[in-house]
Amino acid sequence: MAVPRLSRVGVLGNPSVRIPPKGLQALEAGAKVLGVQLEHVQVRRAEDLEPAFAGMVRTSADGLLVLGDPFVLEVDYQRVVSLVEKHRLPAIYWLHIYPEVGGLMSYGADLFEIHRQSASYVNRLLRGARPADLPVEEPTKFSLVINLKTAKALRLTIPPSLLARADRVIDP
Repeated sequence: MAVPRLSRVGVLGNPSVRIPPKGLQALEAGAKVLGVQLEHVQVRRAEDLEPAFAGMVRTSADGLLVLGDPFVLEVDYQRVVSLVEKHRLPAIYWLHIYPEVGGLMSYGADLFEIHRQSASYVNRLLRGARPADLPVEEPTKFSLVINLKTAKALRLTIPPSLLARADRVIDP
């Protein structure tokens, strides 16, 4: 485990972005198995970011999970990473752009593969397939990116087994 004494994790997300119930159930189940308490923190606008982080610090969150949000969090991703850095929270994000600008790590669907799947759908539609006949597909390829510079700044040791699984390691 990258963060040894992890017991309380903030889950930062926008309630306007619907998370599939199956995903939330898996998150809650995983937290229970690990003995981690989740604290759901909502941001609806960029102005909610500072108070959200202040609240997590007040409640002693010792880690952070940043959910996907194309309306607030991803638009202002550099500010999110700056706030995470300011409050010295180890954080995991769903999108690889976060560790590229200083976030600790990301794990999420591979966007290149999602675009490839989308192009396949467009191709079938243009060739005359009916939309109702096309199956719903979920992502099948996921990507793990780890920023070792950030890990060192947080005084974390990333286990070699996790580094070996990473698709990309940012090492200064």
